[in-house]
Amino acid sequence: MIRSRRQFLGEASCAAIGSVSVLSTLLNLKLANQAAASDLTPGEDCKTIVCILLAGGCDTFNLLVRRDAAGHAEYAGSRTNLALASEDLIPLNQAGAGDGNLYGVHPGCQGLADMFNGSGAFAGSGRRLSFVANIGTLVQPTTLADYLGGTVSLPKSLFSHIDQITQWQTSVPQGLGELTGWAGRMADVLHSTYNTGATSMSISLAGNNVFQIGNEVAQFSITDSGALLPTGDTAGLGSTTARKNLAVDGLLTESYNNLMQDAFAKHVKHSHEAQAAFNAVYQSIDDSAIAPLFPNSKIAKQLLAAAKTIKARDALGLRRSTIFIQRGNWDHHGELLVTQAAMLDELAAAISAYQQALEILGVADDVISYTASDFGRTLRSNGRGTDHAWGGNQMVWGGPVDGGKVFGTFPSLALDGPDDVGLGGRLLPSTSIDKFFEEIAAWFGVSSTDMPLILPNIGSFSGEPPVGFIA
Repeated sequence: MIRSRRQFLGEASCAAIGSVSVLSTLLNLKLANQAAASDLTPGEDCKTIVCILLAGGCDTFNLLVRRDAAGHAEYAGSRTNLALASEDLIPLNQAGAGDGNLYGVHPGCQGLADMFNGSGAFAGSGRRLSFVANIGTLVQPTTLADYLGGTVSLPKSLFSHIDQITQWQTSVPQGLGELTGWAGRMADVLHSTYNTGATSMSISLAGNNVFQIGNEVAQFSITDSGALLPTGDTAGLGSTTARKNLAVDGLLTESYNNLMQDAFAKHVKHSHEAQAAFNAVYQSIDDSAIAPLFPNSKIAKQLLAAAKTIKARDALGLRRSTIFIQRGNWDHHGELLVTQAAMLDELAAAISAYQQALEILGVADDVISYTASDFGRTLRSNGRGTDHAWGGNQMVWGGPVDGGKVFGTFPSLALDGPDDVGLGGRLLPSTSIDKFFEEIAAWFGVSSTDMPLILPNIGSFSGEPPVGFIA
């Protein structure tokens, strides 16, 4: 059973503050962290999972498009004024026999096409990216007849942003009494076994998130510039910020008669020390060979920071780590074609630069990255955009990934077709997030015994074949 805890989130702590076990973990985060990390042999069985959350519900049926005549005609018939022309798509050339379909990606995604095809900047490293078609939240295997007949349990509050975005991070679509994320539960199981340093296994570049909430191991928030540390010359007191920092330092070093006040002050102090220890390692990473690859966008800066953090794993004592990144504003009810085009161009350039950086840093074979989003979008146009739906297409990439393939089952895009649950082309997912996460978790080191703790619904999908995207 998952043990419950009360969670208190505070900006000052830069992490989730919870039970005594969480406090004990953070109390060990000292500047001496590097000494503990010396027990780790460089490159020894190190693995990182990076989640990029496309918050808002990305319309991924304009990201991955069939370009064969029959497939594109069906797509264009449903999407009408939002359909991309076949000749504008960047062709994807599937490895091996593929699934029998011809695909292309959005014209703004050349970097993703190169990662899929093993071309351009990836001609030397080979195919690094694949798609998982029509994936989404499911409580149990579900057919269209099941859905229409109401004979199975369905995810809570389908088509709701907050519920679906939470379910992608918890992998418990029916809801949890005590909120934890599947990466947080992995940290509870694996952190003390694999990690010798003091930095948390759960590192976030997007603040507090559900994905990394655990019962024992706290999230560790950083910025795209490194640690969350106050700035200013506290010695010279040359600024208002410096004087405030000195005052805060004084409060944190004070002893308090009240046990709660004293424990909180110590907690925040050690969290501050942990950030300083992390920053000392992070700032020592030479990024001169990779920084010029990255464009000037927020998501690119986050991914550069992720690459540097992954490179710092030996000094941090992290043989296992997860990194959370978020890029929002994908809720395109209006102006889909114009707005999404710019955002996909930005995203593709950032992901391509990030994967190139991992190759240069020599860590590409130890990292799996993937995208998640609230849900897919309706096939039918609302006139200028699309509305909330269910199944969508997601990307997974990295050295361990069997690149250049479309996994899962690409659905029929016919309105009121065999995969449409209605209301404008909402597609019933053919691949559950549980099966997708199961393969990542197994690669990461989660045993079959512990898998139901990480993914409580996985037993419901035991009769289904693996997705198969791990090489």
